[in-house]
Amino acid sequence: KLRRTQHLRVEVPETQVEPRTNFGHRPVSLCLVAPASTSLLAVNIGLVLKSRVFARLSTLAYRVTSAQLLHIVGPSELLADQPSSLLGTRDMATETRGGLASGSKAVTHGNMNASLKDMKYAVRGDVPIAAERIQKELALGGSKRPYSEILYCNIGNPHSVGQKPVSWYREVMALVNCPTLMDQPNVGSMFKEDVIARAKTIVDAVKGGTGAYSHSKGISMFREDIAKFIAARDGYPCDPEHVFMCAGASSGIEKVMSAAISSPKDAILVPIPQYPLYSALVTLLGGTMVGYHLDESKNWGFDLEATKAAIAKARADGLNPKAFAVINPGNPTGQVMSQEDLTDIVKLCRQEKLLLMSDEVYQENVYADTKKFVSMKKVVRDLGPDFDDFELASFHSTSKGLIGECGRRGGYMELCGFDQGVEGEIFKLACMGLCPNLDGQVMTSLMVNPPVPGEPSYDLYKSERETIYNDLKAKAKMLVEALNGVDGFSCQVAEGAMYAFPSIQLGPGVIKAAEAAGQAPDLFYCLALLEETGICCVPGSGFGQVPGTYHFRTTFLPPASKLEEALVRFKSFHASFTAKYA
Repeated sequence: KLRRTQHLRVEVPETQVEPRTNFGHRPVSLCLVAPASTSLLAVNIGLVLKSRVFARLSTLAYRVTSAQLLHIVGPSELLADQPSSLLGTRDMATETRGGLASGSKAVTHGNMNASLKDMKYAVRGDVPIAAERIQKELALGGSKRPYSEILYCNIGNPHSVGQKPVSWYREVMALVNCPTLMDQPNVGSMFKEDVIARAKTIVDAVKGGTGAYSHSKGISMFREDIAKFIAARDGYPCDPEHVFMCAGASSGIEKVMSAAISSPKDAILVPIPQYPLYSALVTLLGGTMVGYHLDESKNWGFDLEATKAAIAKARADGLNPKAFAVINPGNPTGQVMSQEDLTDIVKLCRQEKLLLMSDEVYQENVYADTKKFVSMKKVVRDLGPDFDDFELASFHSTSKGLIGECGRRGGYMELCGFDQGVEGEIFKLACMGLCPNLDGQVMTSLMVNPPVPGEPSYDLYKSERETIYNDLKAKAKMLVEALNGVDGFSCQVAEGAMYAFPSIQLGPGVIKAAEAAGQAPDLFYCLALLEETGICCVPGSGFGQVPGTYHFRTTFLPPASKLEEALVRFKSFHASFTAKYA
């Protein structure tokens, strides 16, 4: 709606100016001049004085090449010649933080939950939103862009970019969701004997079928499958009563953090770079995130002394560090942590009295021949009886690994050493959602209890998984080597997970242009990369990074042929981009 708009004037009612700014409560208006063009620029509208932003009010997307803040004026200078429809269905001039003005909506952007507005989730942020716009443009035809499709490298969504499902999972799922197929006389010619047998076992356990609610922790048989998987993996017993099935790992992480955060002073230690789910949840739940920086020069290794310093500073600042998050293998950084580093983390959490949250969704995605995944639970149990009561929440998912069934939203968490009352309250949270979705529960059961040697489906199952693994391993190596071959780039080895997180050297010209556009330099770079090549990545500022450094996250999930073509376009783009802003 704003594509051809030449001028936009927005009134900011006095109640929208945050009291904490000490700016006062005089109504103001902002006048923007926005020449029409075809490139996307995210304009952060704010109240600006002497280069300091006193109140962040909204973010709107314009198809413009530039936008210039002309002046800050009083209410008498407000010009109301632009129709409110230019702002969509929301009339900002009628919104107030305290309640209704002349508008008709009870909940407005001005009076809604401020924590939700403050929350950011870069994986589906500005660049992916722009990518969707371009994809629609390409679908209409007639585009003069030098590419015909968007290559989505912004998110770990394997099947969406061509990874084939493992047959056994889908075959069992088909029979479970439509059990009448097993009554057909020719079912044996369509499905192997072990597929039919597993489907019957699951159908018997799922009372009412996959369309019915289950126990709020998940089907009992499935939780027993998970407990057996954990025990076999770690060599220590697992009680299924402490296993909660989840809609992906994310919902489990949200439940634990909801229980942990009770005050703005409650701090969650999060690795930097981090997966933005953590910062988003901390913001939404009203806590404070404290980052502990990984060491890029040591392939994103854990820095114990720097982490101790971060905790000490948080306490000195009046915060109450309460929980510690670990992502292993790393997202977005791709490192596989050693047992020694994991042991240091456990001991540090015991010393500092911190709940440990271990995000282990990439445990099957280990490509470095010299590395192996070690679960945090095994590390804790290896430390002996003194750590029997250690507080640990660990998470796994059907979305990653070699299964890649993101849309099923399957996963689990195991709670160890939790206060009984706290675990009961987390169960109450689970009950509020009634139950995890049944397709996700079934898929999780299949993930942890796959075919075994000698069963009819095993050979194909093993072959398909090996193909996926070898393909991911080869693409990880290819992508990192290609990025390291580009002038100004440095990329650590992707030992695991699904991503590379290269460092980019951006010159003063780029930084100046980004500042003029009101964007972080790496966002500016990624938006330009998308426009020119169709490659959709996520800027490093969305994950956190050492100030003055710039990165982006890219997956290596698309087919190798498409990755190779994209890398050719990428190298050409980077050369022209750096020359333009030299």
